Amino acid sequence: MKIDVNMFDESNCSKCENIDCLTRCQWMDIDKETARKEMEKMINGEDSFVLKDCVTCFACDEYCPYNSHPFDLKTELQEKYNSYNMPPQMVEMTIGRYKPHDELRLKEIDPEKPVLNKCAFPRTNAKNMEGKLFENLQYVSGLSYFCNLLYHHVAKDSVIKERAPIILENIKKQGIKEMICFHDECYGFYTSYCKRNNIELPKDFKPIHLFEYVYGYLKDHKSEINKLNMKIAYQRSCSNRFIPEIEKFVDNICELIGVERVKRTYDRENALCCTAPFASFGKVNLGKQAQNKNIQDMVDNGAEACVFVCPMCQETMNPKIAEKGLKSFLLSDLARMALGEEIS
Repeated sequence: MKIDVNMFDESNCSKCENIDCLTRCQWMDIDKETARKEMEKMINGEDSFVLKDCVTCFACDEYCPYNSHPFDLKTELQEKYNSYNMPPQMVEMTIGRYKPHDELRLKEIDPEKPVLNKCAFPRTNAKNMEGKLFENLQYVSGLSYFCNLLYHHVAKDSVIKERAPIILENIKKQGIKEMICFHDECYGFYTSYCKRNNIELPKDFKPIHLFEYVYGYLKDHKSEINKLNMKIAYQRSCSNRFIPEIEKFVDNICELIGVERVKRTYDRENALCCTAPFASFGKVNLGKQAQNKNIQDMVDNGAEACVFVCPMCQETMNPKIAEKGLKSFLLSDLARMALGEEIS
């Protein structure tokens, strides 16, 4: 029996000559014949070695030429078959840790102005939300506005579906019309995940990616920009695979602030993930190997720094980046530097 997945569209899979979602995977070596066989098994709701070997980098969604969202099929089946065999206690602890608050504490906000969502980790990234870019923004933060997409990495998509209506209701209660998402995953949740799952957003609600906001601010303050004259390697996040349209803002910001995004092997569609989830899957050595070749690729192509969209990616890769003599920044921090701010 074929599995019923709201998000996954199998209609074009039979037309896909190369089964790109599997044959292009950078973590599994799968030929076309095997890929087609395993894809048919998954479409029929059956178990597959693909489910266990998947490292949840989300790249297959971007590789699919028909926008059919194959990762959504995988994550549904990974939960069904408990593919990662993760300790139940650890999973339940994580689920409880990020549970939305029972009661929403409303803030006074102007609904006609954008609101920055500092997400569930406002203290962790407090220094990254300082300065001209952020000082005049009203904000919300905490678990009441946390997208929960992290459960893609522990095969618990049901948690995201369960909590999505709660988060959206909180936005509605708070009266937020425009929300600037500091985290890539939050934006992907509103613009991609909810859409794929037929989850309706509050009326007149508009999510704004941090990079769209930063680019707009920089354009409005061009006279204040001091070109950085720096070569950087950009590290995409997993969730960025759901929203590849954001790449244009990365390039536009780099151009405005005088930063060259070096051409290299592991960038854009061929990007490697930060490998943060690998330890949970027992793939520590594979993660180390991937980090080594990814960062060496940056060095070999003349990058002075590695630049991130995701703070978790940055935290994961920083030790190896420092070892190779590269600097490390969030792209929004580079924008702040170009505006004359000192970044510690």
